Amino acid sequence: MVLDPVRTAEIAANLAEVRRRMTAAARRSGRAPGDVRLVAVSKTYPLTDIAAALAAGQHDFGENRLEELWPKVAAAKAEGLDAIRWHMIGTIQSRKTGDAVGPLTLIHAVDRVKIAQRLSRDAQAAGCVLDVLLEVNVSGEASKHGFTPTEVTTVAADLLALPGLRVCGLMTMAPFELAAEATRPVFRALRELRDELAVRFPAGDWRDLSMGMTNDFEVAIEEGATIVRIGSAIFGSRNG
Repeated sequence: MVLDPVRTAEIAANLAEVRRRMTAAARRSGRAPGDVRLVAVSKTYPLTDIAAALAAGQHDFGENRLEELWPKVAAAKAEGLDAIRWHMIGTIQSRKTGDAVGPLTLIHAVDRVKIAQRLSRDAQAAGCVLDVLLEVNVSGEASKHGFTPTEVTTVAADLLALPGLRVCGLMTMAPFELAAEATRPVFRALRELRDELAVRFPAGDWRDLSMGMTNDFEVAIEEGATIVRIGSAIFGSRNG
């Protein structure tokens, strides 16, 4: 694989700036910068961009669609890019849960009981346990996927008991706001919900909060995000 040196330098500079902003946000809220993981959202971007980011020290990459994810996983393996940690950050359709079983670091968007049950079934059949996050629609927007806060509290015990899944925390998508500060109540509500679940269901592992994207990740970090999902601030504007 031949990397364009100009593009490689651009991605490295963008990553450095994102990390600088992440560090500043963590310190503003009295947190250690190392407590927040950056997932570079690589959907629609070519493998050369991923390789450039990897060369700049970025190891976690997120894809939205299984049909794009697995060809990239295979291509990266063929190129010897074994240090990549892959995340599935998009919604999984019920008929495709079997396709989600594979070498993934984390599945971010388990948004229904049915999906959780099928993922557990398929993981058991494959002899593995999947690390997942439960997606919560904190804002209540009709266009957003996920459990309501009440629903996730009601079903948490059943989901924690599924043998093929390891629930590691919560995920949300805030509404797009021109002023990032307007997203703060959404992120704060998810953190408070996580804290409540950790008290009510102490057998669970509720360590992760996946929240915050390019337009609002600093606010998300200030409110407790442990994972931020950033694409365009690293790779530039996308098509598709």
